[in-house]
Amino acid sequence: MKLRLTPLNIVTALGIAFLAVSFFQPKTTSVGHVQMSKFYQLIFAALIVVTIISDLIFRFTLKDLKRIWLVEMVFVALTIVLFLILQK
Repeated sequence: MKLRLTPLNIVTALGIAFLAVSFFQPKTTSVGHVQMSKFYQLIFAALIVVTIISDLIFRFTLKDLKRIWLVEMVFVALTIVLFLILQK
């Protein structure tokens, strides 16, 4: 399989970086720092796994890189919109 950069790869990389920072962050909180409990870190790690699996599904079903980018950008946008709706 060729190495292809896709939007879900970017989201996965950002999620792994955020999870690593939150895991190694000291327990003291100050202004501007995000404090995540171990439970939320576990949920976030599960969401990263779901992102990886959905990226693989899109790669195997769609062969054209332009179409993969389009479908994954729509998927990410819909996920963000649903997250914002459910957050309120």
